[in-house]
Amino acid sequence: METSDEEKNRPPGNESAEIERLKNELQREHDLYLRALADYENYRKRSDRERATAARSGKREVILSLLDLLDGFDLALRHMGDAPASITEGIDALHRKFLGLLQAQGVTPMRTVGETFDPQFHDAIGLVENEEVAPGRVAEEVQRGYRWGDEVLRPARVRVSG
Repeated sequence: METSDEEKNRPPGNESAEIERLKNELQREHDLYLRALADYENYRKRSDRERATAARSGKREVILSLLDLLDGFDLALRHMGDAPASITEGIDALHRKFLGLLQAQGVTPMRTVGETFDPQFHDAIGLVENEEVAPGRVAEEVQRGYRWGDEVLRPARVRVSG
């Protein structure tokens, strides 16, 4: 049986110290591996969160632009006046379809008139005297507000009863 030069130069009786040193080195390497694995998992989760946040932010911008278009539909419907019934019905059908599309994405209009003024949901643009509405309550809605799930997407622009 041949022995290597390293085994020949090693002092006798040091095998247990060498085994202990190797065990410690293996444990240290294992700990480094586990730490790297945990760091990677944290990085992956953070990347997923950031990607979801960016997607939601982009979607929010598109929805806000669509709300401006919906405001145009609302204005057109209020001013249809003497327009032929077929045009009024067609615009009304498009309006309902558009509202349905937004509602499918979780966007819902907020109720405002008669509600207690809340700066979280309402943007007051004026104060009006209205004996039918109690002071501190919303008397008129100038621009409809919308929610997206639990989040206020756009506060309603209102006039408050004084």
